[in-house]
Amino acid sequence: MAYMLDDDCDYLFKVVLIGDSGVGKSNLLFRFTKNEFSLESKSTIGVEFATRSIRVTEKVVKAQIWDTAGQERYRAITSAYYRGAVGALLVYDVTRKVTFDGVERWLKELRDYTDHNTVIMLVGNKADLRHLRVVSTEDGKAFAERENTFFMETSALESMNVDNAFIEVLTQIFRVASRKALISSADATVLPKGHTISVSMADDVSAVKKVGCC
Repeated sequence: MAYMLDDDCDYLFKVVLIGDSGVGKSNLLFRFTKNEFSLESKSTIGVEFATRSIRVTEKVVKAQIWDTAGQERYRAITSAYYRGAVGALLVYDVTRKVTFDGVERWLKELRDYTDHNTVIMLVGNKADLRHLRVVSTEDGKAFAERENTFFMETSALESMNVDNAFIEVLTQIFRVASRKALISSADATVLPKGHTISVSMADDVSAVKKVGCC
């Protein structure tokens, strides 16, 4: 698992958004990176990404967040899309059970194409549509516990838990990277420019992966 250094940050983490078409991936991306939301957003065609930097324990962490179309016809870009990702938000729509049913397939693909230590957040989006909900919070939590992922329910429309979901993923990646850097060098919490470190989270993730409260 590689962690890159950029000119204007201490760490640069690639995070991917995955899930069926129409679950709100693009609105989550734009709410987090630009604080914008569009009721008339169209399906993503191909791939787009945006960035946002946050501060974690005095270090600047920059997220490069990739969003791609959920439709099957764009599946050919899969390997390139996942390459280098160290975190993922796996999104479903709490008002459409078919999108929750598809989560298992998305998770399998994610694990096939990324390092097995990738930090994963299961996200139940559109939680503001309470009268239309068909997937319960308990079902989401149960899946996350079974698959050892984080879990949070969000509303891109109401900006509920959007920052929390992204920041939790970035913070967990950062914590593991910092631990491993400290082990490899007494003064290596910030990588020398152009260097990467390999991180094995086998001993760490079990301790930090808790199902988040929504």
